[in-house]
Amino acid sequence: MQKSLKNALLLVGLGLGSVAYADEGLSITMNLISETGIGEEVGTISATDSEYGLLLTPNLKNLTTGVHGFHVHEKPDCNAGEKDGKAVAGLAAGGHFDPEKTAKHMGPYDKTGHLGDLPPLIVGKDGTATTPILAPRLKVADLKGHSLMVHVGGDNFSDNPAALGGGGARMACGVVK
Repeated sequence: MQKSLKNALLLVGLGLGSVAYADEGLSITMNLISETGIGEEVGTISATDSEYGLLLTPNLKNLTTGVHGFHVHEKPDCNAGEKDGKAVAGLAAGGHFDPEKTAKHMGPYDKTGHLGDLPPLIVGKDGTATTPILAPRLKVADLKGHSLMVHVGGDNFSDNPAALGGGGARMACGVVK
């Protein structure tokens, strides 16, 4: 069965209706990251356009259980960087993708914040993430030349009480070519 047909059937099963696809999308390889650089591959995330926005379908393993902040970051680089004299995992990816320079973390549904804010990534007790998410403000073309980032903690889609949704450290990253 074609990939786009499978995704369309999945969306129908989720109650989102029929889906029209602009292209076949792309696949982003994700790796664990640390202060020392890029680590083991943990799977892929497929990205496909739909009439409802960007459908991101993870096929990830070996992640920590729970809800994780998930974002498009501005640079296509998952390497560690240095901040205040300390190595930081994935810092070379820069901040959240924010082409309108809003400087606000408002979540994936609010047009007044970062365009790179995505719905959370859910990781099951077995360490896998396979639940698709829909980013209504994005298309596949928006991802190219950036990176996808999974954070250690969850995301409250606000800059309060902690900046950038409180997701904390960067855990896994993939460059979008």
